[in-house]
Amino acid sequence: MLDPVLLRSFVAVERAGGFTAAARRLGLRQSTVSGHVGRLERSVGRELFRRDTRNLELTADGAAMLGFAHTILDASQQAEAYFAESELSGLLRFGASDDLVAAELPEVLLEFRRSHPRIDLELTVGLSENLGAKLAAGELDIAFGMRRPGERHGELVWRDRLVWAGSPGAAVGELATGPVPLVTYPPPSITRRAAMEAMERAGLVWRTACVTDSLLGLRAAVLAGLGFIVHSESLLPDGLEPLPGHVLPDPGDADFVLMRRPRPATGPEAALTALILANERRLRRT
Repeated sequence: MLDPVLLRSFVAVERAGGFTAAARRLGLRQSTVSGHVGRLERSVGRELFRRDTRNLELTADGAAMLGFAHTILDASQQAEAYFAESELSGLLRFGASDDLVAAELPEVLLEFRRSHPRIDLELTVGLSENLGAKLAAGELDIAFGMRRPGERHGELVWRDRLVWAGSPGAAVGELATGPVPLVTYPPPSITRRAAMEAMERAGLVWRTACVTDSLLGLRAAVLAGLGFIVHSESLLPDGLEPLPGHVLPDPGDADFVLMRRPRPATGPEAALTALILANERRLRRT
């Protein structure tokens, strides 16, 4: 049988991009994590990572193992939650960005509440930067949102590509002849800033066609043909289509991260953090 301890280290190395970073994330020594991966490779008789002095990447067998590992760890976590009698209680103030709550996060939160019925979960939805400010002010315990690559705050859950998107059949050929109409969140939106910085780098002119503080408003404006948005690719709202890569300048990437207050995690905080990390692939619709 595949040892979940070894699988957990293997997944952490793939997610963190290296043994040292994975060890920090797991609270283990680098040699321990390396030993776990080595034992896993010996147990299946296959090389899972291709290593050199600069790069670490999955082999074909490693990519297959990653899928199996997620399935096994998810099932293990669900079994533990099912059979464990939760004694956790108290108020947990959780913030999440609009695009996350429009995807799979509500189902994960429902499972959390079923597993921990004595925890009072209080949800705040908003822009990632605003959630970070509420966290710093002590108004939230955990925030799940976005940061730009290069920023250090929060624990990385996954990195996502940002894409330009429009309505089906949008007249992209007209973008070269006039200002690009943008549909955006208000400041301090990260995707708004990514869109405008990409335009500035390419020397393109734009105009703001719609500003709204809800994902429902963004989607409606784009489907109405008012303009184009920059959005995370894996959480792109239903009905919108990514534009071909050459039409508008690349807006880059974004990280989805868990942000916590700078103090030891409470039991409810640790439980919700573990559940979100265990469901990372599900949350980004992989």
